Amino acid sequence: MLHFVPDFAYFEPNALEYPIGQDIYKKMIKLGVPISYTTSHNRITGIPGKSPNEIYKNAKKTLVVGVRKTLEFDTSKPSADYALPLSTGCMGHCHYCYLQTTLGARPYIRVYVNIDEILASAKKYMDEGSPHITTFEAACTSDPLSTEYITGNLGRTITFVGNEPLGRLRFVSKYDDVRSLLVLPHRKHTHVRFSLNSEYVVRQFEPSTAKLEARMTAAKLILQAGYQTGFIIAPIIRYEGWQEGYQQLFVALSHYIEKDAPVTFELIQHRFTNVAKKYILERYPKTKLDLDESTRKYKRGKYGRGKWIYQPPEANELDQHLRQLIDTHFKNATIEYFT
Repeated sequence: MLHFVPDFAYFEPNALEYPIGQDIYKKMIKLGVPISYTTSHNRITGIPGKSPNEIYKNAKKTLVVGVRKTLEFDTSKPSADYALPLSTGCMGHCHYCYLQTTLGARPYIRVYVNIDEILASAKKYMDEGSPHITTFEAACTSDPLSTEYITGNLGRTITFVGNEPLGRLRFVSKYDDVRSLLVLPHRKHTHVRFSLNSEYVVRQFEPSTAKLEARMTAAKLILQAGYQTGFIIAPIIRYEGWQEGYQQLFVALSHYIEKDAPVTFELIQHRFTNVAKKYILERYPKTKLDLDESTRKYKRGKYGRGKWIYQPPEANELDQHLRQLIDTHFKNATIEYFT
């Protein structure tokens, strides 16, 4: 099981006034993690490092325990109606991750102790959306499974949403410790997805994440526990031998997931922004990630910002190849989208 074990822990004001804050404090003491206090996560200083890269890497090993002050949720279309903020940041070093830009120079892992207030806010959104179902995504700004053994907040949220007729929860993970989730009364209101990729992509671009086999084992356990289960294949990357690489991925997955299982798939081609490219090359200067704009198509998004995606013929080839593999190995699967 791969866990986030911080090298440093900071507690923000009032964090220790909550039971969860007290529990996390005791766990950090037991783990021998040095504890400091800060007036705000924006004012953390003293993270060691002789260069910006070293500071970045050490920040990724830093836990910040705080109170979530903003209880208004961002929208999370098309994945869900709203993003449910359980934590921010991730211990993974995935070269391509969009958190490279959204978290900027503060990639530390921040967890929130006022979960009851956060869930009360979620309840208000459900009431406002009645009689329609309201869906929440819990992994927009983090991978909540990697810190679940520290906070227990993901399990609390699954149980809470399981008791709400008009609530649904979604999250995705690259980690594998699902043991505490298997006995929860989820009532099929939570859709658990695991991020998978070819062995080449995982090995080259996903340091500090669970091994592929561990993720597949976790997915099997989650499916057996009755959760709605799915997979995000992302980012789908073209490299020498990519067709065979993705074929091997689905053959391997078929050894863990039965052919008639009603699983879902989300297919996302590799893309990057100009800002992301700058961060990636600064933080992972030896990366083998293809960031050549001359071979890509520029797709404009909201507010004039855009990203570089594959040219249409190449994207279509990716789409068709993966759809064929899914159809071959998982007859009852639903492909939610390719983008």
